[in-house]
Amino acid sequence: MEFNQANGERSASISRKTNETDIKLAFSVDGTGVSELETDVPFLNHMLDLFAKHGQFDLKVQARGDIEIDDHHTVEDIGICLGQTLREALGDKKGIKRYASVFVPMDEALAQVVIDISNRPHFEYRAEYPSSQVGSFSTELVHEFLWKLALEARITLHVIVHYGQNTHHMIEAVFKALGRALDEATGIDPRVTGVPSTKGVL
Repeated sequence: MEFNQANGERSASISRKTNETDIKLAFSVDGTGVSELETDVPFLNHMLDLFAKHGQFDLKVQARGDIEIDDHHTVEDIGICLGQTLREALGDKKGIKRYASVFVPMDEALAQVVIDISNRPHFEYRAEYPSSQVGSFSTELVHEFLWKLALEARITLHVIVHYGQNTHHMIEAVFKALGRALDEATGIDPRVTGVPSTKGVL
């Protein structure tokens, strides 16, 4: 793991290789919405691109995995790597807003993401999709990705899909809302001295 907070830059990168996946990932909190994504899971590429664009993050991912089995290990391990880089990039979390709640519509679908950058990993997920697949992508992997992201970033993450008819639209709304909520929660509030907690630490 490498991270850089010089000159106010909040970024980190990681390389993670197992018998199942080989991942290189770089993440910048204070980016411009640019992504370079090379994975074996096209639908995840699409969702990560939306996440980066709507969160104004810079994200680079190179990932290869055992997709001849299925996409599970690749999706899970990218979530792990993204969570770890997010946690490192935020450092001591001084001055951040910490909380965010964002609703995002995507045509007929409406998703809500609520975040607390708390150092207490917790994940709540309320979503029922009309289809178990989007193309070759299994919708149950959305849960796997988000849970591992929350766990490794040590954030409290609540994701609610209030309604929708098109599974692609519903998941797209989730990733757009995730980007926007995380952008807001990691934003610097000039009124905050130290960390936003009565405990004095996050």
